[in-house]
Amino acid sequence: MNPTDWVVLLGTMLGIAAYGTWRTRHTDNLNTYLKGNHNTGWVTIGLSVMATQASTITYLSLPGQAYENGIAFIQNYFGLPLALIIVCAAFLPIYRKLGVYTAYEYLGQRFDAKTRLLGAALFLLQRGLQAGITIYAPAIILSTVLGWRLDLTIIFTGLLVIVYTVTGGSAAVNLTQRWQMAVIFGGMLTAFLVLLSKLPGDALPIAGAMGKLQAVDFTPDFKRRYTFLSGLLGGLFLSLSYFGTDQSQVQRYIGGAALREGRLGLMFNALFKIPMQFCIVMLGALLFVFYQFQPNTPVFFNRTEWQRHAQGPQAATFRAIEEKHATLHADKLDKIRVWVAARGRGESTAEIAARKVMLEAQKASEAVRQQARDALRSADPKAKVKDSDYVFITFILTQLPHGVIGLLIAVMFASALSSKAGELNALGTTSTIDLWRHFRPLAAHDEARNVRNAKCFTALWGFFAIGFALFVSFAENLIEALNIVASIFYPALLGVFVVAFFLKRVGGSAVFWAAVAAQALVLGLFFVGKAYPTHEIGYLWLNPIGCAACVIFSLLLQAVIGTKGPRPNTEGVQ
Repeated sequence: MNPTDWVVLLGTMLGIAAYGTWRTRHTDNLNTYLKGNHNTGWVTIGLSVMATQASTITYLSLPGQAYENGIAFIQNYFGLPLALIIVCAAFLPIYRKLGVYTAYEYLGQRFDAKTRLLGAALFLLQRGLQAGITIYAPAIILSTVLGWRLDLTIIFTGLLVIVYTVTGGSAAVNLTQRWQMAVIFGGMLTAFLVLLSKLPGDALPIAGAMGKLQAVDFTPDFKRRYTFLSGLLGGLFLSLSYFGTDQSQVQRYIGGAALREGRLGLMFNALFKIPMQFCIVMLGALLFVFYQFQPNTPVFFNRTEWQRHAQGPQAATFRAIEEKHATLHADKLDKIRVWVAARGRGESTAEIAARKVMLEAQKASEAVRQQARDALRSADPKAKVKDSDYVFITFILTQLPHGVIGLLIAVMFASALSSKAGELNALGTTSTIDLWRHFRPLAAHDEARNVRNAKCFTALWGFFAIGFALFVSFAENLIEALNIVASIFYPALLGVFVVAFFLKRVGGSAVFWAAVAAQALVLGLFFVGKAYPTHEIGYLWLNPIGCAACVIFSLLLQAVIGTKGPRPNTEGVQ
């Protein structure tokens, strides 16, 4: 990066943070701090919802995921539009009618205190862990750009977002996310256009021939992570959980000017989320083609980690792997050109034979990349051997013009700040409303004290996320890690809300213990699958299984409890 890049980067990021802090510097009303301004329009709500979900991990990790495994991940979002329609029809009207700060307040009104606390605890646990994963992503950028230690970059980015989120609360989040999304869209569009200008004319056929463009898989296999069925059903339940029960999302749309504004904001996401994600995975597939034609394509994209060991005691081993990869990469490029030529001549038999040889060359190249990961693990068992998250940032730093590099880095930081701010704000809100005010009911009418407590909880969760990011090691691609965590803790929580909305005769005790049992079932399925891979199911299936289990267990337990339990409170249920 040169001085121009630094001016663009620092000017964009500090300007956005300062703007949000200044505009909300006098926020001392709990309602405004936690919900934002009640005149928030649907465009701001829609962008805020999208920005909270579309973190740096989306823009940094998703292209790398597509580079490695193709665009099949897009199936993960197939159930999202239907989920948002359901949220608009069933969830949002009840939240608005009851005037709650959090989704879990509704559980307390519908059931009882222990069910409310369970819902809040499940949210706090999973979103606190996800906040740590979210903060890990921008740290990758700084460590790659500056060569800084990863732990220092985690602390720096975490403290930056804590400052302006604590200062302004939900109002600051909504204001800054609108500008952050503008930076994000502009930067990603720039990267896409630059990449297209550098690609050969038959980039899409090459990507398709090498297996990167299979968007839909109709295979009825529960072990596959991404299929049409798992995306439609598992994705539906995952999106229902995220948009209907996760406070980081609920908080974005319950504070709008009217019910209509919240619904339009959600429908904005229903229309644009899949096209946006499709463009990002296509970017990853095209990056794969781009790097097939680059003579110096790295054997391992996390160059900081690779160089640290390549200059150590096992330098000879690492040099041998690099040389082998370079030789095989050049051979693969020759095979690609042979296939392209055969395809151009329309010789089907020669094309089929050339494609087979090309795929064998690709398999040999991937085997060397696996050798590189094994060598890193051998040199340092704690080494980060997952490099797909570094593919896009490598392209940015080596291929884009100066100034644009600074803009794209600003994109990553903007999305990191927006997503992290939304998460911290929701964690602080839930801790204040569902925990602090539950155990200190006399403090409910002390506005100034509640705002101070909300700010303290927001800061504490920020430090928790920093700590988690410092000490955790991710075996998965980051965007998959986020969805896996969500699929472990969301299903039982969604089941509680489904019971609350649609099963009026089920009471608090039945749904509480049903949720505990459903959570235990999901954890059991997940860890059994990890211990015995032959019994593993795709993580998206945990969502409908866990939700259905909670509903069924609730009905069975209520039948056993019968009239012995307290009469369910169905007030507010439509």
